[in-house]
Order: sequence, then C-alpha cells, then structure tokens
Amino acid sequence: MSDSESVADAGFDEWLEAAADGDAYCLECANGHGSLPPRRVCPDCGSTDLAETELPDTGKIQTFTVTHVPTPAFEEDAPYANAIVDFGAVRITGQVVGIDPGDVETGMTVELEITVSETTGERVIALRPV
Repeated sequence: MSDSESVADAGFDEWLEAAADGDAYCLECANGHGSLPPRRVCPDCGSTDLAETELPDTGKIQTFTVTHVPTPAFEEDAPYANAIVDFGAVRITGQVVGIDPGDVETGMTVELEITVSETTGERVIALRPV
C-alpha cells in the first residue's frame, strides 16, 4: 500500500459517512452508556449488547480550548477551537467551525458536521454553531 492510500478505520469510517449524511449515531448498551464506533463492548459496564441510537441534532459545548500553535498536522487550520460537546449519551470532540475561535463559549449550541482538514485533506469532526 502506498503512502498516498488511506487505511480504512473499520467502524469509524462508516460512522463518519453516516454523520456526513446527517444520520449520526452512537452505540448504546441497555444501561444507557453511549460510545462511538468501533466498539464491540461497552467501555463503562462491559456489556456486549450494543445498539445504534440516533444522536440529537444539536449538542452543547461543555468545554473548549483555542489552539494557536498546532502540531504540523493542523498548521493550516490554526488558530482553531476544539470543543467537547454533549450529544446526549456521548460527548464528541471536534473542531468548532463557522465562527471566530475567540467567540466560542461554553454552553453554545452546535450541530455536528464532517469537514476536511485544510492541512491534511482528511475528514474531521466539525461542530458548527446554530
């Protein structure tokens, strides 16, 4: 396999496709613990009975940080804000887009989207304020 070919991340690539199509989901066990694919076992209780559960359309930023000096993998994206967002059963980390990083606030409502990193051309999780 050449360096230019991407390696599929089984489960997660399918999740990215679903999220890009507006059908984002999480895996949830009978105890209500949520996680993102790929998972075969609940990371909280060890249950192997996982079901796909649709994510809410929006979530709330729980915390964030603004990066001004990034790793080389994100140098063209800087400055940017990364946030942890509560989407019900799961929290998702992603880059806040469509807003100046200095205007991001805790409690802000965002929606999930999939975008492409300006630096790497790889798909990344984005969070757009609504």
